[in-house]
Amino acid sequence: MASEDNKSDDMPDFSDVQSGASSTAPDAEVYQTYVVVPGDSLSKIAKHVYGDANAWRRIFEANSDTLDDPDKIFPGQKLKIPPQS
Repeated sequence: MASEDNKSDDMPDFSDVQSGASSTAPDAEVYQTYVVVPGDSLSKIAKHVYGDANAWRRIFEANSDTLDDPDKIFPGQKLKIPPQS
């Protein structure tokens, strides 16, 4: 029968392992969320968020999974706002 001293020698030594996370996955895009209010349009939201009404297409493309028409948004709808590049 093995003694206790020999048993501990068989155990791996993790004393030098540091905690933390790493990944080889590309950085995920982080979006803000904007809740549509009455009178909003994508160009109005783009002007408010980016300072450029012509940037509405960025918002439309970021929400292509839920928007079919850039003119059809409704109050209470949540839109993803991509970061300004």
